[in-house]
Amino acid sequence: MTTPISATPAMPTQAVVLAGGQGSRLRPYTDDRPKPMVEIPGTGTPIIGHQLSWLASEGVTDAVVSCGHLAEVLQDWLAEQASELPLRVTTVVETEPLGRGGGLKYAAKHLPHPDQPWYATNGDIWTRFSLREMAAFHAERDATATLALARPRIPWGAVETDTFGNVTDFIESPPSPYLINAGVYVFSAAFADLLPDLGDHERTTFPRLARSRSLAGYPLPQGAYWRAIDTAKDLTEAAKELAAQLR
Repeated sequence: MTTPISATPAMPTQAVVLAGGQGSRLRPYTDDRPKPMVEIPGTGTPIIGHQLSWLASEGVTDAVVSCGHLAEVLQDWLAEQASELPLRVTTVVETEPLGRGGGLKYAAKHLPHPDQPWYATNGDIWTRFSLREMAAFHAERDATATLALARPRIPWGAVETDTFGNVTDFIESPPSPYLINAGVYVFSAAFADLLPDLGDHERTTFPRLARSRSLAGYPLPQGAYWRAIDTAKDLTEAAKELAAQLR
């Protein structure tokens, strides 16, 4: 009697990029462009360009970019780059604010394969790690949703003390003791139906999934690059880190 071989779960080939934020903390860079169109100094490529290249390298063939603030700037750039982009890109624009969960649900309706799993990423994340390994982690746990978890460095120096209150050491920008939502996700096909039509999925859908043990957390591998581009300082730091990698 032979033991049946279970089928290998299909890797996602589609993704949503949430690119509608106003990026008020990145002004003046975002006065004339949406946050994902801000360039990392020294690269000549906007954040969205780095993201689409990464997604394509991880097997994604179709991406839906959800636009909002200054959507036409992003759409024009995508149209100009159409022949050079490594994957097919569709853009959608919310006619009215739907919130993060509602916007994600609206974008997901435009995915080419609604019966298959999909990735999603926030439009201000610059990272590199194996999405395929994250998708395998998601499948192994039969999760409805999996979020990548990062441990960013604290922007201040830390002070260590002993039990008597003596200062024993100073640590410059140590890793946070807490994991945070890294803004990169793997979702099952059924996840889209669980999203709110209006509102924030992190306050509604995610807590419900967590209570039912259907939400998984994938810690980024040791040494994986991750940075959220929220402020001008983040741009400067990202440029420095890139330059260090190229030495």
